Amino acid sequence: MEGFKEWKKQAEQWSSQALQQWKKQAEPLWSQAHEYIQQVPPTQIYAALAILLVTSVLLLLGRLFKRQKANTILLSGLNGSGKTVLFYQLRDGSAHQGTVTSMEPNEGTFVLNSEKSKNGKLKPVHLVDVPGHSRLRPKLDEFLPQAAGIVFVVDALEFLPNLRAASEYLYDLLTKASVVKKKIPILILCNKTDKVTAHSKEFIRKQLEKEIDKLRASRSAISTADIANDFTLGVLGEPFSFTQCQNKVAVAEGAGIIGEVAEVERFIRDHVKS
Repeated sequence: MEGFKEWKKQAEQWSSQALQQWKKQAEPLWSQAHEYIQQVPPTQIYAALAILLVTSVLLLLGRLFKRQKANTILLSGLNGSGKTVLFYQLRDGSAHQGTVTSMEPNEGTFVLNSEKSKNGKLKPVHLVDVPGHSRLRPKLDEFLPQAAGIVFVVDALEFLPNLRAASEYLYDLLTKASVVKKKIPILILCNKTDKVTAHSKEFIRKQLEKEIDKLRASRSAISTADIANDFTLGVLGEPFSFTQCQNKVAVAEGAGIIGEVAEVERFIRDHVKS
């Protein structure tokens, strides 16, 4: 017991000596800092404080905006598939007769037309109709960072003649790093299924999977340098299926020209919550 008291007393002495030594070393530094602050004009001090405050606010706002969920839905697909007709149906229910070809993205932020009569607060959707021409498709990349979902529109009437082109476009989407990393969901909409001669969604799904499987095999021969930004699609050694994708891929039917867009609206609200 005596030994413990002696050890405690000695420890207290060491602590006191260390504290005194630290104070002696810190006093000159504090004195120099105090003299320096007195020499600095008040305007510079205020400016420094203002910069610190603005930086803190910007960092806080950046974190808040980063946490906000994306509300952009992209309409993509080949020319003539019906994307622009679908855009106007979702926006205001207007019916466009014939083919409407877009050379510039149509975009707008609005409450879906079918929801305008509903009570309560509804979150507006930012909808972008991306031109389907091959030279204009890079515009899609401008909107992908904000995308909550992609609707890939397929012409169910003229499906077979466009199968290869549609599959290549869809393959490129499914292997984009920006799509895979964010796991952006994709809805393949088989449009114009109101027509008797239109192909069913089951037929379209199977044909797209077979064609993408062929593309996967042929593109595997490309050098690694050429596909450095792409992701491997499907499971090695197995036939390709959309269920193998890292992001969710669904297939649905619709007819934009007559307002049969319920599946698209459901997809939108699944990923852009009210």
